[in-house]
Amino acid sequence: MSDPVNHPQHYTGFSNGAEVIDIAENLTFNCGNAAKYLARAGSVDGRVKGDVLQDLEKARWYINREINRLKENNQ
Repeated sequence: MSDPVNHPQHYTGFSNGAEVIDIAENLTFNCGNAAKYLARAGSVDGRVKGDVLQDLEKARWYINREINRLKENNQ
């Protein structure tokens, strides 16, 4: 049975049992969100929630924010 609050189906399913939250908690905010959208868009078992292209664009948005943040901090 799926648990949409604690273990959402679209964020689970890695072959080693990991969930996106396990990965995202070890990343910056922007990178964690990018990982979330990449995992959701790249589901290999067909369990896709939402629009794949839109999820990839959201991931790119967070990646661009992280790049800009790093560039600003290195000035």
